[in-house]
Amino acid sequence: MTRAAGMSDQPVALEPVGKGNRAAVLALELAPEQQGFVASNTDSLAEARRDGEAIPRAVVAAGRVVGFLMYSAPDDDDEAIIYRLMIDRREQGKGLGRAAIAKALEEIARLGHVCRVSICYELENEAARRLYAGFGFVERGLDEDGEMIALLELGRIGR
Repeated sequence: MTRAAGMSDQPVALEPVGKGNRAAVLALELAPEQQGFVASNTDSLAEARRDGEAIPRAVVAAGRVVGFLMYSAPDDDDEAIIYRLMIDRREQGKGLGRAAIAKALEEIARLGHVCRVSICYELENEAARRLYAGFGFVERGLDEDGEMIALLELGRIGR
């Protein structure tokens, strides 16, 4: 079996954020030019404590935390929202973001009640646009904050 274009050679896992990996998640850094594209992990973890529907995940490769992802998938809704993804600046360009999204989509699909997944990103974030389009996310327009909303029907994964 050959690996998909842009996928990491390293297996990636998503792990709940807890005492054992929280400090590593908080130590992750974005490249300076990416600072405005995503909320800090400190802010995201504080949001997760306040929002019972937020599901924070450490992105782990080769036994090390290399990124952070957060989504929500309320039981009473058939749509999940991935609203945070970041890969440490020292780990970028290795396909880890792509592998993390693939794992998140697998985890969300296993929940059983979700039919579609939405994601938002800054218009200037071309890397995010390409990444999500590669999974089949279709741009639907801007949200109230001026971010692009893209939607993926889970039945379309892999087609």
